[in-house]
Amino acid sequence: MQLVVARIGRAHGIKGEVTVEVRTDEPELRLGPGAVLATDPASVGPLTIETGRVHSGRLLLRFAGVADRTAAEALRNTLLIAEIDPEEVPEDPEEYYDHQLMDLDVVTVDGTEVGRIAEISHLPHQDLLIVRRPDGSEVMVPFVAEIVPEIDLEEQRAVIDPPPGLIDGAEAEVASGRSEQADGPGRAEEQRKTEDGG
Repeated sequence: MQLVVARIGRAHGIKGEVTVEVRTDEPELRLGPGAVLATDPASVGPLTIETGRVHSGRLLLRFAGVADRTAAEALRNTLLIAEIDPEEVPEDPEEYYDHQLMDLDVVTVDGTEVGRIAEISHLPHQDLLIVRRPDGSEVMVPFVAEIVPEIDLEEQRAVIDPPPGLIDGAEAEVASGRSEQADGPGRAEEQRKTEDGG
């Protein structure tokens, strides 16, 4: 089982160190000296971590065989991938590996079916669950506790409490329309239907 644990950023200094954007909640386990990581693109790796340190709140790594700034800069945007046992689970009960979340049914807190998790997108500031709707469209759900209050692996289900407009784009349009401020959301909806001939 492969797990993306970091993305390499800029070179730091002249001795081959790079900044990394950590994508694991267990960096000390996955990104420690001696760890051998696969890469995407695969042609760059595998890379062996020689040293790691935190500088100004960022993790800096140096890899075996990467001795100068030029070699470090060539690694930029490379994804670092760890091999894990599929049965392994994170130590923190609030954390999940991507493979645990894939294909979970997504329902709202009131039980409305939304779709199924098709992908997990790791952005610098938060993760997104890419949910495929029954009609084939996709919805991006920020993977934060306020919006995803429950993950039930036994039931293979993710419960979401979406803000208005997250699931239904029409709600978002109404919320941003000027008529809502003047007349309230109900009136805006009526006006929209009238304009659309509905």
